[in-house]
Amino acid sequence: MESMNLTEKIIARHLVGGGRLPQPGEVVTLTIDQAFTQDATGTMSMLQLEAMGVKRVKPLSVNFVDHSMMQSGFRNPDDHEYLRTVSRKLGIIYSPPGTGICHFLNIENFVKPGMTGIGADSHTVNAGGMGAIYFGAGGYDVALAMATGEYSVPMPLVVQVYLSGALPAGVMAMDVILKMLSLVGVKGGKGKIFEYTGPGVANLSLTERATITNMGAEMGASTSIFPSDERTREYLESRGRGGDYQPLAPDADAAYADRIEIDLSELQPLIAIYPSPGNVEKISDHVGTPINQVCVGSCTNSSFENIASFAEMLKGQRVAVDTLLYPGSRAVAMQLANSGYLTELWNAGVRVMENGCGACIGQGGSPVSKGLSLRTFNRNFPKRSGTADAQVHLVSPLVAAASAVSGRISLPDRSVAITPAAQVNDTASFVMPLTLEEAQKAEVVRGPNIMALPDFDPLPDLIDGEVLLKLGDNISTDDIQPAGTYLPLRSNVKEYAMQATFNLLDPTFSKRAVATRDAGGHGILVGRENYGQGSSREHAALCPRWLGIRAVVVAQFARIHVANLVNFGIVPLTFRNIEDYDNVLQGDKVSIDVSDLEGPFFLRVNGNQLPLNPAFEPKDIAVLKAGGALPYFKATHAA
Repeated sequence: MESMNLTEKIIARHLVGGGRLPQPGEVVTLTIDQAFTQDATGTMSMLQLEAMGVKRVKPLSVNFVDHSMMQSGFRNPDDHEYLRTVSRKLGIIYSPPGTGICHFLNIENFVKPGMTGIGADSHTVNAGGMGAIYFGAGGYDVALAMATGEYSVPMPLVVQVYLSGALPAGVMAMDVILKMLSLVGVKGGKGKIFEYTGPGVANLSLTERATITNMGAEMGASTSIFPSDERTREYLESRGRGGDYQPLAPDADAAYADRIEIDLSELQPLIAIYPSPGNVEKISDHVGTPINQVCVGSCTNSSFENIASFAEMLKGQRVAVDTLLYPGSRAVAMQLANSGYLTELWNAGVRVMENGCGACIGQGGSPVSKGLSLRTFNRNFPKRSGTADAQVHLVSPLVAAASAVSGRISLPDRSVAITPAAQVNDTASFVMPLTLEEAQKAEVVRGPNIMALPDFDPLPDLIDGEVLLKLGDNISTDDIQPAGTYLPLRSNVKEYAMQATFNLLDPTFSKRAVATRDAGGHGILVGRENYGQGSSREHAALCPRWLGIRAVVVAQFARIHVANLVNFGIVPLTFRNIEDYDNVLQGDKVSIDVSDLEGPFFLRVNGNQLPLNPAFEPKDIAVLKAGGALPYFKATHAA
């Protein structure tokens, strides 16, 4: 039998229809063992499921509430009640606010080695720490996976990351992934799966591995994965899930597309400097820089190990700056309480917040004007913190603790040994679905902010309109459709589009787009490299589509965003010659003939024809023609 790496083994077991392993770039359709959403994406996914006419989901499915939990007004509570009632009706487990962060809860309770999964959040890849293949995706793709139990994605290249040695004192898993970002950058992972191997793997706990796979999303990777070994078994047994364990590893002579080597023993504390996770430097080069705030937690660094290490470093001291902590789950919070660490944190002056995403997604915890915040989170994009002129740097929990005490960026001055505490089972917090018979009688509760999905027209033969924005490199979904205080609008496409779309970059955009749309024209966006990086939020395609955007032309797209654009009938195209970017200006009248989506494509501007390449797959042509995935589904699944 041909030798395989771990990624190939899991994909081979999940190929729809069986057959040979696809070549890199070839679309592969997988059976999906689990699908999930969080509340910022879940309401739209559930509306899409209902619009499809789905009565019962196929794979294990979960709706987590963790992003937008502040109940200042009716919108968030109404969305949560909608998610609770629709979940029970459709056969989906519901995780209510306060239970914890979706990715951490998923590792604690649902992911098993060898599983495949899809989640409506880019950090779904966190599950790779358990030896599973999980993809982040847009909400419609997750809804479709819930409906069909399948997911299609271009087969990635598999890159081996060979780890040797062990982490020295003061160095954490966060420093491993920051080292990877320094080597690969924020777009170097596109079309790749990073598979971690080597003797150094055994020196990393399961939650340390999850920290590393979590931030694979910041490299643009399809996903990342560790083997399932004795450390995996230890974790599952500690959770009372020993029966879920199975050993999984690559064959000894497995082949890879590329290889990266990291000696863990040579690593030192690192820092990602505002405004990108890819701006990685040595902490030692920034020691002494004054700070205003420290935040610890997020789906990246909110395990008991991470927070206990943070608490040990603080013992007997008081923080000098505003310091906020977000535990990964209620179970972790109870572990901290049982071990005494919660009291230590309070004694140190730490503000212990609700178990959720919180400041990471801009829900509270904003720093002062022109402030500097150190965070153990995964993203430090501009304005994401909620304070437009503040800066955010990313660090490990140990660096966060040392810096919180001194009020300046500091290196940990000692090693720490944490006091172990038994794992806590909090599965009683989950709201389980109704039986099929009960579900048929149940009502779904919809608050007044929940807007029905808009109907979108089919793609015209000619996209004829105006370049409404010309953008640069690394435009994130936070730039396109900011979260933070706007998240309560996620169920109301019109309001979210009018109030938030591109408003951090150009507050006039929404009104200009609507004026072009209502005059019968089409909006076009132009940009450069890595357009759509960051969050998987499909609103970054849905809201521009509502505003009349029909094409986006850039040098390169982030993977998930291309799928989201297709799902909402926006044609994603790339410049064949990158220098042509300079030949297009904001406000130019342009047109693109899309009558034949097999090409060729040209951007007609100022009497010139600039050649373009499709960023979509041949399988997407029918979806684009129909005006998006939902109209296509309705047309092809008509009763």
